Amino acid sequence: MKYGIAIFPSKKIQDVANSYRKRYDPHYALIPPHVTLKEAFEEDEENTDQLVQKLSQIAKETEPFTLNVNKLSTFAPVTNAIYMKVEPVEELVKLHERLHSEDIPNGKTYQFVPHITIAQKLSDDEHSDVYGSLKMMDHEFEETIDRFQLLYQLENGMWTVYETFHLGEG
Repeated sequence: MKYGIAIFPSKKIQDVANSYRKRYDPHYALIPPHVTLKEAFEEDEENTDQLVQKLSQIAKETEPFTLNVNKLSTFAPVTNAIYMKVEPVEELVKLHERLHSEDIPNGKTYQFVPHITIAQKLSDDEHSDVYGSLKMMDHEFEETIDRFQLLYQLENGMWTVYETFHLGEG
């Protein structure tokens, strides 16, 4: 089964992200706006209970932290994705590292750049136009993150929550 681990920000941030994703993100219907903590990875279903136990322990040992979204950025020229930049605060980076250092299937392809994607798979011209207009807008948010989610992918490509893990309850 294909799994992933993510943080879902507040409805306020999701509403702002979705206002762009509806037009510019072909994955809009597959998953709500999120910060990826661990890219998609394969795990046998019979190992899911062990995975959940490991994630529960990590959550208990991680304190809630502040999520700061402070501007828009892009991964161009590597990809024509536009995203809301999330500050890599120490607690967030440590959580990401724990999720990649424990005995959990890796799946780490890229360097960790915490973000919320709002546009992707744009043509070069479309990317330039959209990014040029969006980067002038104010996109600053701050909120406390107290949980992360283990997701799994359905046969139709949609992602759904398997389990939610609350931080600092150990």
